Amino acid sequence: MERRAARGSLGSVCGGVLNRVDIWRGPAIESVHRVHVAVVDGQGRLRASSGDPSFVTYARSAIKPIQAMPLVEDGVVSGFGMDGRELALCCASHSGERHHIETVTAMLQRIGVDENALACGPHEPFDAPSAQALRAAGREPGRIHNNCSGKHTGMIALACHHGWPVAGYERLQHPVQQRIRREVARWTGIDADEGMTAIDGCGVATFALPVESMARAFARIAAEARQAGTPAAAVIDAMASHPDYVAGTNRLCTLVSRATDGRIVAKTGAEGVYCAAVPGAELGIALKVEDGAKRAAEPALLAVLNALTLLSDDAMAGLATFAEPFIMNTCGQRVGVIRAAIRLEPRN
Repeated sequence: MERRAARGSLGSVCGGVLNRVDIWRGPAIESVHRVHVAVVDGQGRLRASSGDPSFVTYARSAIKPIQAMPLVEDGVVSGFGMDGRELALCCASHSGERHHIETVTAMLQRIGVDENALACGPHEPFDAPSAQALRAAGREPGRIHNNCSGKHTGMIALACHHGWPVAGYERLQHPVQQRIRREVARWTGIDADEGMTAIDGCGVATFALPVESMARAFARIAAEARQAGTPAAAVIDAMASHPDYVAGTNRLCTLVSRATDGRIVAKTGAEGVYCAAVPGAELGIALKVEDGAKRAAEPALLAVLNALTLLSDDAMAGLATFAEPFIMNTCGQRVGVIRAAIRLEPRN
């Protein structure tokens, strides 16, 4: 996929740190969410920050592009004939729309297992019409509807490719998770034996990392993605070329990629985490909303991208409902707004 160089001027970032997202009701601030941000370049240098870039948090689903990297490096993608849509889905927190479910189903069939092999639990699709259609058909959601089913399918494929047992692939001691743990360490620079792990919402390991280390990993991915034929290029191209498979309808990960013609690849994680790779500028961005509020994470990400002049005026206009979402009451009235107050401090 051809990419134009992304705009971005770290030198133009203003000093004086603000690191919050404000919840306005009428003329007053009602609540405040603190945000920690790191911006790292392709050489691994912290270039800008807000709040505490050393703040440690679980990366949650934002780490999925790294968890998918062994699929390319170890020959799983070529061995099972995965296309870009399928690789993007292995990096996804998908909405459970029809094209997501059909693609995961096809992947499982090609690998030679069924939905019961997935270790993730069932939940309704994030996409409201898809959830409504499932209920109207009298069907219960299955494991395949879990937003992480693409990632889990990729993990099963990794096990099958290496001849490892599929059973227990989600456990930290299993070769699949140990392989992924080494991959996370390689990109983040955090020793695999020293980093803290816990169990993610979908049942596999999640990794506790400083926000700066998450940004460094995405910066390294962004830098390597400019080299054709590399695993990072394959993962980033899949996500950028098939944004509908990374998230879904009216989801910010998908819309940011569309609005920038794939020049920015963003990935959300639970509890207020967001990461982004910008190959043209060789930048990695990571943020954590300290109290875990999703409502603050999306405006925070767009505020950071805008501060770095990575979004055109047209792109910002198209993403306005995420940049400053209205607060509605039960009568359908606009009673407030969510507004990011983030200023990046240049570093180095």
